[in-house]
Amino acid sequence: MNQKDYISENKQKFLNELLELLKIPSISADSKYKSDLVKAAEYVKSSLLEAGCDHSELCPTEGHPIVYGEKIFDASLPTILVYGHYDVQPPDPLELWDSPPFEPVIKNEKIYARGACDDKGQMFMHVKALETMMETDSLPCNVKFMIEGEEEVGSDSLGDFVKQNKEKLKADVILISDTSIIANDIPSITSGLRGLSYMEVKVVGPNRDLHSGVYGGAVDNPINVLCEMIAKLKDENGRITIPGFYDKVEELSEEVRAKMAKRPFDLDEYKSDLGIEEVNGEEGYSTIERVGIRPTLDVNGIWGGYTGEGAKTVLPSEAQAKISMRLVPDQDTDEIADLFAKHFKSLAPKSVKVTVTKHHGGQPSVTDVDSLAFQAASAAFKDTFDKEPIPSREGGSIPIVALFKEELGLDSLLMGFGLDSDAIHSPNEHYGLFNFYIGIETICRFYQHFSKMAG
Repeated sequence: MNQKDYISENKQKFLNELLELLKIPSISADSKYKSDLVKAAEYVKSSLLEAGCDHSELCPTEGHPIVYGEKIFDASLPTILVYGHYDVQPPDPLELWDSPPFEPVIKNEKIYARGACDDKGQMFMHVKALETMMETDSLPCNVKFMIEGEEEVGSDSLGDFVKQNKEKLKADVILISDTSIIANDIPSITSGLRGLSYMEVKVVGPNRDLHSGVYGGAVDNPINVLCEMIAKLKDENGRITIPGFYDKVEELSEEVRAKMAKRPFDLDEYKSDLGIEEVNGEEGYSTIERVGIRPTLDVNGIWGGYTGEGAKTVLPSEAQAKISMRLVPDQDTDEIADLFAKHFKSLAPKSVKVTVTKHHGGQPSVTDVDSLAFQAASAAFKDTFDKEPIPSREGGSIPIVALFKEELGLDSLLMGFGLDSDAIHSPNEHYGLFNFYIGIETICRFYQHFSKMAG
């Protein structure tokens, strides 16, 4: 039996196994789900063994366990290291979900559940690809798996694990499916990712909450101050005002920008999908450029004072916000975090005290489109989609890509199958059945092409 027939005959089995994984609320940001993360890790370990790995184990870390697995049958053959993650984002706000986030539902040929696309569905494709190749006696090389449980909170434990296990993780290329394609009829391969600096700020005013009638107008309101400070982080042209922020930003040539502009993109459809009247961003750049090759600054959350039901006339003692910056080559996450902290504090009036805390970050990355792995992936997509894939830069971040290059000396191939419309990190996240199955098939084809090219 060939690979395509095996996948076709086992579609329901593959789907049922994925649904069981999606039922596990492996939310890494919330400590009360720690046991669920272990449960998800155990499920991945068992799945790897059932798929054909000779060895699989849970590697303890200071955070959540890393699942390692391998199928090594000839040391002289190329080795592919698969990276993915089993942790998911919090599902909040729950009231905006059409169905419970950890009770998967199949609707309109899509799987609705938290983690369906990011990244359980995409990670599980690799497990099923291994099973397919093992069952059809067509695995042409060695394969290793490193599946972590902290990607959504910064992969804090992964760095130490990679540094301590360089021999175990030795490979020729790292294969990752945690990105997207342009459309189901327009395949693409991610050739670049933005980096990230994630900050939390606190503005503290009076030593207690005050009556807004008695004190309002005489004492600075920390929420008002925080909003004013945030508003000053961008100018009227959408440019970030932090001194030195753009000093190392890679400015792409007009030729490169012209090639990017050839990517199919319907602005009216984009706005309609989001339910907005107009787009906005840095002046002088297109929407595609704004989300792919330009740095950004966004408020991810803001709170303070009374937010419960009804009214409470309070002048709060403090206000807080979470702010993220997406970075491009050659910006450095630590340097940008320091520049942000210095500038943000400088915007504060003497009536308040400001604290800036750095959370996780990651370096931007660019993939060589002329590399062996990229060419093998292009051939694999051509096999399954019958179209040449388009190189595409994405606005998201996968911080460990730069880590792998630094510590293991390995390039990562970003071979994702999600869609921008899959609502990752949002209510009603979903992943198409078409994408899940064709992803498995394309991954199998990549193994064939890469092994032949690297042989």
